[in-house]
Order: sequence, then structure tokens, then C-alpha cells
Amino acid sequence: MERCSWAGTDPLYHAYHDTEWGRPVTDGRALFEMLLLEGFQSGLSWITILRKRDGFRRVFKGFDPVVLAGWGPSDIDAALTDPGIVRHRGKVTAVVTNARAYLALGGDAAFARLVWGHVGGRPLAHARASLSDVPGKTPQSAAIARELKQNGFAFCGPTTVYAFMQAAGLVNDHVVTCPCHAEVAALQAGLRS
Repeated sequence: MERCSWAGTDPLYHAYHDTEWGRPVTDGRALFEMLLLEGFQSGLSWITILRKRDGFRRVFKGFDPVVLAGWGPSDIDAALTDPGIVRHRGKVTAVVTNARAYLALGGDAAFARLVWGHVGGRPLAHARASLSDVPGKTPQSAAIARELKQNGFAFCGPTTVYAFMQAAGLVNDHVVTCPCHAEVAALQAGLRS
């Protein structure tokens, strides 16, 4: 199988690439987790986050926005002592900020509508010949980032949001020579019909 080259040789990366990355996610709660994890990835390799994903889920209580919105300084301090996550005060604090913003926005359905609304409710089909054809950000990712920030979200700039869009299947950025490209395109076509 000739995967996208970013998947490297790590079996964990291969499994993520082959079964998760780029598949359309419409559940608001799942999208919320994905956005938070992309925020932690900022400045790091995605494999670092992937290896710690179970730790993130444990520390952040399954990314339950109601629980996280109630966190105070002592909860943030406790999270920062756990080696199962990336211990960055700004990013951990952003989890709490984003949980509050998520709830203020209206929760699961409202968040999914906000995100998917920027692509017209339909995944964007791309035919990238190589990774060098994949942009770091797009007008849509900038628009989503802007709207998220206007609604009180943090750690969600245009580049982070574009990585989120790729992971959540709002776009298909598997290169055309990757077997997953056609598979993801078929899944996305089902959302477009």
C-alpha cells in the first residue's frame, strides 16, 4: 500500500492514516475533540499527539465539554503534572476556554453546523498529486478560525484549523496515488448526495 508519505513507517501512524484521517466526521462532540487535539499538535509532530491521545482522553475526561467548562486553576495545574499529555499551560488552559465557548455556542449540533457550514455542508474534493500540493491553510480554514475566535475559542488559527479540516474529512487531502484517496472520496460523495 502506497500511503501518503507523511504516514511514515510507524504502525500507529499507518493505522491512523488508513482508518481515520480524512474520513468525514459530522458529530459535534467528536469534532470538538479533534479540534482540541490539533491545538495541542501546534508546533509538534502529530505522532506525538497520537501517541498520547489516550492520555489526553483520560486527563480531559473524554473531552466532555460540560466537565471541562467547570475546571478551575487547580484542575489545570493537576493536568499539567500528568506526563500522559503535552504539558503546555496555554494549550491546557485553551481546553477549558474552548469547552466554555463550545457550550456558549450551543454544543454538539451548533459546533458541527459552524464547522461544516464553511464548506457548504459538503466535503471539498481535492486531487493532490503530491504533498507539496497541499496548502498549510486555505480561505475556508481562515474563515473557520476567525468565526471560532469570534465565539471565544483559542489555539485555533488557520493552519491548525486546516489540519483539523483534513483530519475530520472536510477536505480530502490524501494524494491521488494513495489507496485511501478513492475510499475517502466515496465516503465524502455520500455526504454530498
